[in-house]
Amino acid sequence: MAQGNASKGFTHERIETNNFLMIVLIVLVIAVGGLVEIVPLFFQKSTTQPVEGLKPYTALQVAGRDVYVREGCYNCHSQMIRPFQAETLRYGHYSLAGEFVYDRPFQWGSKRTGPDLHRVGGRYSDEWHRIHLINPRNVVPESNMPAYPWLEKREADHAALPAKMKALRTLGAPYSDDEIAKASDEVKGKTELDAVIAYLQVLGTAIK
Repeated sequence: MAQGNASKGFTHERIETNNFLMIVLIVLVIAVGGLVEIVPLFFQKSTTQPVEGLKPYTALQVAGRDVYVREGCYNCHSQMIRPFQAETLRYGHYSLAGEFVYDRPFQWGSKRTGPDLHRVGGRYSDEWHRIHLINPRNVVPESNMPAYPWLEKREADHAALPAKMKALRTLGAPYSDDEIAKASDEVKGKTELDAVIAYLQVLGTAIK
């Protein structure tokens, strides 16, 4: 009889009536399932190797990306074109993980308050972007995007770039010592507006 009771110690009924045990088992199942799905991605070339033609951001583009993140542009604009016809017809080829191997952190998401920006690079001139960022209504009358006139008046932070690019190299970006050494001089005198435009103009250009 004792042996029979022991065999019923881990029954379905006991799991459902024991909150702590239920929580532990749920967490365990989610953890195992998550690992099974995520870990293989670290070993797939399609997610860890850059696509052909992809280059790490230049010093000016790194500065622009920092401004882009600081201003919260990702709150309204995704950089992930999903493999749905409605999106690929509007934005172009769907996003590939290999295009973002140098992004720390990447800007994927599904936010569509504003259009997806992944393949915006080269679609508009630098002057168009300049006008759009200073006052979006001047080029898109129906836009509800806020204006960013202060970007034209602020100098891009060039002094911090060598350290940032060294950190990015540690994370896998193939910067040379020469590129890092010249980073500050290349950006010195440029505005934050110049930097953001340089960043926008490279987005999605690795794949045509």
